Order: sequence, then C-alpha cells, then structure tokens
Amino acid sequence: MEQRRLGRVEHLSSVLIYGAAALSDVDQDTADASIAAALAAGINHFDVAASYGDAELRMGPWAGQLGPKAFLATKTGERERESAWAQINRSLERLRVDRVDLLQLHAVGDLADLDRATGTGTGADGAIAAAVRARDEGLVGAIGITGHGHQAPATHLEALTRFPFDTVLTPWNYVLAADPAYAADFHALVAACTLADVGLMTIKTVARRNWPGGAEQRYATWYEPWDDPDHLDSSVAFALRQGGVTAIATAGDVGLLDRIVRAADRARSLTDADIDRVLGRAPGYSSPFVSMPW
Repeated sequence: MEQRRLGRVEHLSSVLIYGAAALSDVDQDTADASIAAALAAGINHFDVAASYGDAELRMGPWAGQLGPKAFLATKTGERERESAWAQINRSLERLRVDRVDLLQLHAVGDLADLDRATGTGTGADGAIAAAVRARDEGLVGAIGITGHGHQAPATHLEALTRFPFDTVLTPWNYVLAADPAYAADFHALVAACTLADVGLMTIKTVARRNWPGGAEQRYATWYEPWDDPDHLDSSVAFALRQGGVTAIATAGDVGLLDRIVRAADRARSLTDADIDRVLGRAPGYSSPFVSMPW
C-alpha cells in the first residue's frame, strides 16, 4: 500500500488509516481478524478514541505488537484540563501501552467547542493543557485535532492559529467538495497545513448520506456508506488525489474494510472523468452532516 509522509511528524503512513470506530461494539475475535487483515493489507496507521465504545480495549492486545513502523493514535473528547488528563491516562491503560504516537482533541467542529478545548488566555484550563503535559511527560508523541460538521475545516484553520497542532483530521469527500463555501474553507486549510508542515488526514470519504428514515441500517456507521465497487472506488480515488492529504480513515464497520482496501488499490487507475461520471450523478448523495447523532 502507498505510504505518504505525515507532515512534520515524519511518519510514513499508509494512505488508509484503520478507523477503529469499527471496533466499538464487536467481540475480540472479530477485532483480531479485522486488525490482522488491516496489517496484511499494508495499513500501518491505527486511529482509535476514548469514546469509541470498547475499541481501545479491542486494540489493547495489539497496540504494543504492531511493530516499529506502525503508528498509533487515540483521542480525548474531554474539554477541561483535568478530565482530559484522566481520560488520556485511562486510554493508555485500555490500550496497554505507555505511549501513543498521536493524541488528538476529538470532535472539535465549531468555534465554541474550540474555545472550550483550547481554554482561555494561556489555555491552562482547557484540554490542550493536558495534551501538552502528556507530550512533555512522554506519554504522547504529537498533538492533533479532529472534528465533524460543515464548520470543521474553518474551525481547524482557526485552531492552527491558536496552537501548533501537528496533525488535522477533517471531513472531505466529493459531495462536500461540491459546496463552494465548504470547498473554500477546506482548501484554505490545506494551504495552511502545507505551509506549517501539518499532517492532514480526512474522514467521511465513503459517506453517502444520512440513513434514510425507516431504512435498515446495514452497517455500524451513523451515516449510510457507499458499499458498491463503483462508488467506493471513485470516492476513495477522489480523496486520495487531493493534494496535501496524507491519508483517509476507513469507515467504522469491519465489514467494509476489505472493500475500501480494494478501492485504494484501484484508485490510481481512475481518471477525473471516471470519478465525475460516477459521483457527479450518484443517487441519494448528500452531506452526512445534515443530521448528526450528537
């Protein structure tokens, strides 16, 4: 699998990041099989979070055994310094490691939430202070920020003016790119990340829409994903050819991993015209952020 440099963090990350939200509500045998499949496919970057149900526990038997070239990231969704510090340490315990490569402030999607996470004044009362302490004490290697929603790229751009985040994880896909305002914010973020050598990763690559009312939710994802080869291939190819992007996170369902891996393998074979032909007239394609479950 292709690898790309994760900004000044310098890690050569696989272009697919294992989205461990897929492990939130599975048993250990299922988790073991999925993680093993990811490693066999060449995925070397694993992304989990304290809020992903049992995902950190499922990663625990593997986290210290991924190998020296692997990259392990987790996230804290807390906004206050002390609660974030406690959660960071609990994550390390659940993962059975003394250190993670990246600690991210999780789900910071608007300016009000950014204010809470970065604190007031020097930031001494916000979660960012706990992240800095964890880095200074050797518990984490780098500090990043993530978020959902239509305001995420603009919020993350502002975040880079407040703190020298090492990485950003923000939403990007074909239908979001069709929104001129969203695309302008995203491309401004790309430019800022490139200038500061910040590692840029994206999420919601294969999101099709919110689950339609009354529809059977066939996957564990809170949005309906694309699951057929044509739309998956085009969605993954679109995201991976965006300049400045290191990698994309896989969808939060173990049943989609193999299909997304195959899509990444085929991504270079598609032209821009191929992508436009499939996604430009895709049925029922809309932003997953019309409605979010939180």
